[in-house]
Amino acid sequence: MDLRELSKYGQGDIDHYAPPASYELVGQRFYFIMDDGKDYELNFVSREALEWNFVGEAPQKAEYICSKGEETTYLVSYELGTTPRSNHTYVIDLENWLVTRISAKVGENARYPYLITPRYEFGAIRRDGVEPTFKRHGYTSDLIGNIVQWNYGGMETVHIYYCANYYRITYPPERASSQMFNETLAKLPSSDEPTAYIKIKEGVYLFSLTEANMERLVGAAMPFRSNTMCFIQNYKSVTLIGRAFGTLTYEDGDHALHKMFGAVGKVLEPANTPDYIQKLLTDPNPYQV
Repeated sequence: MDLRELSKYGQGDIDHYAPPASYELVGQRFYFIMDDGKDYELNFVSREALEWNFVGEAPQKAEYICSKGEETTYLVSYELGTTPRSNHTYVIDLENWLVTRISAKVGENARYPYLITPRYEFGAIRRDGVEPTFKRHGYTSDLIGNIVQWNYGGMETVHIYYCANYYRITYPPERASSQMFNETLAKLPSSDEPTAYIKIKEGVYLFSLTEANMERLVGAAMPFRSNTMCFIQNYKSVTLIGRAFGTLTYEDGDHALHKMFGAVGKVLEPANTPDYIQKLLTDPNPYQV
């Protein structure tokens, strides 16, 4: 697909376009029929708190953040209150009555304790008197071959969507805020990081990345430690909302990262980009044999 045809909130370099919180789900209760057989319930009890549980287990309370990726698509994220930290993020699609869950936990890898491995699961939303649909959100190749420049306000990035399970990133050198990131990337064989591309509906995608290779090779030299980011990208408006979950490490210790952010974008014509960006569409992945 050629994307050109579709032509907590508030602090830091990625918050200028941070979306407003959505409270439209308050008072609603959802039953998710999940494909892994572990059905799940969410009850939005207030603007700040929800109750969650796997069906058959006692509900637990959590503070949540929620924003809209488009008119009927919501991104909901909350921590489970466990040690080590664990996060559940949902894409709730009320147009198609479908749901996608991303589970992420810090501390599962003994060698790299900050490393996060997200897990994805698909399902449908149960409605009284309506047979659940057999359709699902699903992995897609629609974005492959595209280059998109995202402007977060205080920072700009260029995403290169070059294959089914990795992406690449670069930062415009003319932006002063890009210096630290470009210096970090220079220490790596490449900016490749594992990703998932999931189609939510026509023109709307979930793009999820995890800073895994940077964590393994750079570690504490970069304060962003294996953060996993989920983006609802709407290519009808070329905007995104996103959720970051991970850890920031500074001299005074670890700081939990869990927030929403937003950006406006521009789909670039590869032939009109600098040579170093064009190469990122075709260079081999140095992390794979």
